[in-house]
Amino acid sequence: MPNELLLIISLVVSYSLLIAFFKLFGKHGLYVWLGISTILANIEVTILVVAFGMEQTLGNTLFASTFLATDILSEVYGKKDSQKGAYIGIMVLLVFMFFSFFWQIYTPSENDWAMPSVKGLFANTPRMLLASLFGFAVSECIDVTLYHKIWELSEKKWGNHSKFLWLRNNGSTLISQFINIFIFNFGAFCFIYDLKTLTSITLSCYVIYVFTSLLDTPFVYIARKIKKDE
Repeated sequence: MPNELLLIISLVVSYSLLIAFFKLFGKHGLYVWLGISTILANIEVTILVVAFGMEQTLGNTLFASTFLATDILSEVYGKKDSQKGAYIGIMVLLVFMFFSFFWQIYTPSENDWAMPSVKGLFANTPRMLLASLFGFAVSECIDVTLYHKIWELSEKKWGNHSKFLWLRNNGSTLISQFINIFIFNFGAFCFIYDLKTLTSITLSCYVIYVFTSLLDTPFVYIARKIKKDE
């Protein structure tokens, strides 16, 4: 199965599962999804693939779903709950960082088969997680702040509280995701990949994020309707 199709399936499944979690468990489901997607994205991002003619790390769709989750929290519950979601993601990363390092310092049994794979996968994890933690913390805070700032400006200008969801959703996400990608890629992979490869990965990741950001807007509308219909 081609990588392009796998990425599209991953995106649709990620967004659909997020909505299912929200439908079943409300804002607590979004908090759970933030934890799940944060861990999985930081494992998946260690894989480098070629898709749509671009070299890129995996994890883009799962990282994108964390922005969707905080945007839904902002739209449906408000800034305070959205900030709480961002803090949950940060704490999950800290816990994952600790244990992924801790696993590697055990002395394995002579019958162990997993430790070499664990070390191979997580040897660079502390650096990647530090970059991810910083990028996530900065970008999510910016995303929440911009979302509500755009909301305030649009409401003040046009006098309508509910309109222009697409503007605040895409405006905040596209800016904050670029910041996240830049901080993470250069923090995690500097001196691992050459500058040309790193720049290519960063630009290709952002192209994917533009696509995922535009596609997540209908899901914010769906989430708002679910809340109104309760």
